[in-house]
Amino acid sequence: MHYPLPIASQRNVLCIFPAYTPSFGTFSHSYRLLPRVRAFMPPQGLLVIAAYLPPTWPVRFVDENIALANAADFDWAEVVLVSGMHIQALQIHDIARRAKVAGKITVLGGPSVSGAPELYPEFDYLHVGEIGDAANRLIACLDHSVTPPPAQMRFETSERLPLGDFPLPAYNLIRLDRYLMGSLQFSSGCPYRCEFCDIPTLYGRQPRFKTPEQMTAELDAILAQPGYPSWMYFVDDNFIGNRKAAREMLPHLIDWQRKHGYPLQFACEATLNLAKQAEILTLMREAQFLTVFVGIETPESDALRAMRKEHNAALPMMEAIGTLNRYGLEVTSGIILGLDTDTADTETHLKTFIDQSQIPVLTINLLQALPRTPLWDRLKRDGRLIDDDARVQSNVRFLRPYDEVVAVWQRCIAYAYDPVRLFARFAHQVDATYAHRMHAPVRGRITARNLRKALVLGFNVVFWIGLVSNYRRAFWRAAGYALRRGQIDAALGMGLVAYHLIKFSREALRGEQNASFYSAHACAAQRAGTVDGKKASPAALASRRSSEAQPCNRHTFRLALARLSLSMRIRPWQQTKNLFNP
Repeated sequence: MHYPLPIASQRNVLCIFPAYTPSFGTFSHSYRLLPRVRAFMPPQGLLVIAAYLPPTWPVRFVDENIALANAADFDWAEVVLVSGMHIQALQIHDIARRAKVAGKITVLGGPSVSGAPELYPEFDYLHVGEIGDAANRLIACLDHSVTPPPAQMRFETSERLPLGDFPLPAYNLIRLDRYLMGSLQFSSGCPYRCEFCDIPTLYGRQPRFKTPEQMTAELDAILAQPGYPSWMYFVDDNFIGNRKAAREMLPHLIDWQRKHGYPLQFACEATLNLAKQAEILTLMREAQFLTVFVGIETPESDALRAMRKEHNAALPMMEAIGTLNRYGLEVTSGIILGLDTDTADTETHLKTFIDQSQIPVLTINLLQALPRTPLWDRLKRDGRLIDDDARVQSNVRFLRPYDEVVAVWQRCIAYAYDPVRLFARFAHQVDATYAHRMHAPVRGRITARNLRKALVLGFNVVFWIGLVSNYRRAFWRAAGYALRRGQIDAALGMGLVAYHLIKFSREALRGEQNASFYSAHACAAQRAGTVDGKKASPAALASRRSSEAQPCNRHTFRLALARLSLSMRIRPWQQTKNLFNP
């Protein structure tokens, strides 16, 4: 549905989504291996807001992960509408500055301002909470006038719009083929109360959800676009927050996939106790869910109890991961260091977990306290929140020495993303996970765009990873193992993902990336950053990092040719052995 009340004026609205600060989880280095891809995932929330605006209001949509809003965009606009998360705070402030220079009304909504409205005094209007009655009051105010108010005005949601009344996201305003993966939302809220998580406060503990018909309508809208990613990520806070709703929606998703020839593959986020839901797992496998992100956080049971995440121990952890793998789900994991329960043995425990779980992708971060969480409240009472210190990458005063915690983080990411270990974990997945996936028809995925994407990806993976990289032997050992089992997608996928993880971890170890995904400060190297030799804004720096192309200079090209020439001198059967076998 759109805004339901009469409109007296027409307003030009410029929606701007801030650039992300690079992290392990956005795979920014991998974009260059694919044609057209410039960003991670479409901003679902801001696209819904854009669709909810009065249909007579012209809307422009700029995702600054792809390109910055330019002077012409600001000149056209009467209202600049921004949404973002805490990790995007620096870029949010920068957008406000540029909009104010252009003399425009500024509006901020989304999870960051909803959690900490006091951080954004420069915006004219704040929208706190989910879409609902506050959005209606805000739109009515903008309809009445676009003159800046004498003081900041805040609109807080008291009555949410039911998810069943959400409009289709405004996919027509963006180019979906610019994204690594697409985004879908089925539900909102999570029943658990993990100490560090702000989801229950922001979105509630009683999950709300859309109808199956809404989900299939959104999928139809995605397929109607000129181009779209073949991967879709359910951005739900917990996909099984309401198990009954998920179980009832999945057959509709399966029917849609069958009808269209299985054009899409899915990923989601869920708690580890998903492993106990055999019926849901069976349906997810048939719907083509291939990856699940699980906030494992720590392998230490005492730490899980301390952070109120006992549900991660509902089954023995390795047994649960193995169960998910047997349903074809590759697990990716969030890990937190700097917990109060960390000891001198935590590093060893985490490395053991990495080896035993065989999880390829782990986002290992320092603990960060988010506003409106039990963790924030506890640390504030204890005087352990760090207000503003650019020398540290977390706002938590750890119980262990800060330098020691950072050193453990560095050693753990170096261990996790050592190329030999990383590709060995991918090779393990070939039999443990990929072999258990349903062999879906490929009719829906055979398009000219997808074939071109596969050819470009194949060339770039072979060239940049298989020939140029200094970890090519480890790659070919794992990729060859997959290829011999007919898993071409797996071979290309592990190259695509590993390329980012290895490059990002090496940058982090050089001090060029933050140790905390939610850090409010740029790391030292980023603070000194420039674009083309000139000091640049946070938005310009983030946009440049996410979109710059992999250079292919004469030296690199000659080196690759030399390696290819050397390999061609080997007899064919020897070449196969060297490339594909340990």
